[in-house]
Amino acid sequence: MTTTTDPDDWRNEATAELFDVILSLEDREQAAAFFRDLCTRRELEEMSRRWRVARMLAKGIPYRQIATETGVSTATITRINQWLKHGRGGYHEALVRLELVPEESE
Repeated sequence: MTTTTDPDDWRNEATAELFDVILSLEDREQAAAFFRDLCTRRELEEMSRRWRVARMLAKGIPYRQIATETGVSTATITRINQWLKHGRGGYHEALVRLELVPEESE
């Protein structure tokens, strides 16, 4: 197992191609078909739960309530919150685009 300290070591030609194809999808139905072929049902459910947790955190909902409503552990909620506040800005940009948080919020 190789250990690296490069935070961008996951970026490569394969991930770039994946993001390009995602961006090329025209609508929700195409996205649903693509992701269902790409991911297992469990992976899709997990990503959906994580996105729901990020939205709930952005609304200021307490961890315990999020855990109860989503079934996600408080440890996972904590990790999502760390990425929401100190990550690459992906969650924040998505929340801004959906007008769930103001652009200038952190």
